[in-house]
Amino acid sequence: MGTPSPSPWAVLVLGLVLVEFWAPCAVSGQPNFIVILADDVGWGDLGANWAETKETPHLDQLAAEGTRFVDFHSAASTCSPSRASLLTGRLGVRNGVTHNFAITSLGGLPLNETTLAEVLREAGYSTGAIGKWHLGHHGRHHPNSRGFDYYFGIPYSHDMGCTDTPSYNLPPCPPCPRHGTAAREARKDCYTEVALPLLENVTIVQQPVELGSLATRYAEEAARFIQRASDSGRPFFLYLALAHMHVPLSPPLPPAPGRGVYGASLSEMDALVGRIKEVADSHGKGNTLLWFAGDNGPWAQKCELAGRLGPFVGAWQRQRGGSSAKQTTWEGGHRVPALVYWPGRVPARRTSHALLSVLDIFPTLVALAGAALPPNRRFDGLDVSPVLFGWSDVGHKV
Repeated sequence: MGTPSPSPWAVLVLGLVLVEFWAPCAVSGQPNFIVILADDVGWGDLGANWAETKETPHLDQLAAEGTRFVDFHSAASTCSPSRASLLTGRLGVRNGVTHNFAITSLGGLPLNETTLAEVLREAGYSTGAIGKWHLGHHGRHHPNSRGFDYYFGIPYSHDMGCTDTPSYNLPPCPPCPRHGTAAREARKDCYTEVALPLLENVTIVQQPVELGSLATRYAEEAARFIQRASDSGRPFFLYLALAHMHVPLSPPLPPAPGRGVYGASLSEMDALVGRIKEVADSHGKGNTLLWFAGDNGPWAQKCELAGRLGPFVGAWQRQRGGSSAKQTTWEGGHRVPALVYWPGRVPARRTSHALLSVLDIFPTLVALAGAALPPNRRFDGLDVSPVLFGWSDVGHKV
């Protein structure tokens, strides 16, 4: 006598139970997203990656409570192309950004590109960008015109222009002329003597920027944005593009013996990331995915003011000189640190060797938000949520 077949309803119920059991990523409502992009940070600048580094206890704790990705790559080894790829999920040969924008640039990320912020805002998210933009600062290239409800930050790198107190003159940009002083002769070794502006949306709130207080202001504005979004009841997407670790022009404190100026600045960045994690957790631990990554490798030309490459220095560089870091296609130029933290959903104390990229942030967050990718577009990133949740360790093939 044969075994009776289960009814279709029984199969359906069992299937739903199994889906619920095997899907720890399932959440009620849309999750919040925080993407923190560090500028010119080295793979070896995280203690979790490189034992010689002692200045990153908060990032190391983030790695312990989340997943560390050790084969994670930027989409380019310079600033603007990497950022354009993060926000579009497309390589520079598709989105049109293959070089850095300058202070004198009139354009920016092409207006026919759809940004991650635009997709998420359409899906009901509050969207905010804080920090370095570097994707165009005139007209419709401004962040407020590219999907971000709120913007607070500087339009390009913090060494592109005269500053309040340069402190460490690499590049040797002078202090801005004070009121009543005569203008000086332009210097060829500086980008420009135009004062670096700090913007809140489209309004300049400080010029020149007080670099020594920039990290504190970013933390304060990020906390305010998260609070406002939480009060509104809407999910949020915060893109926090740090000034660290791109040439610490204004070191935060007198460095401790043996740490140097770079180490002091690295500690300041680490504390800033720790503060953002603390604020996110205070608004409902487990509701927010935090993704930390670098935009490209360290700026080796700056010598003691550049980050650590870790092991990614080839024999050719050691024997013949030259750089394997930022602005090169050597591995140290594009392999960057990456951590993902999402309590209860992304496994803790896990190290993934999957080949991933900053290009994957766009399609992954869109999928987790329950939104759809823009049609008629070729994306170079992948939805890597199975890797985030520990179901797979397979990313890109090449």
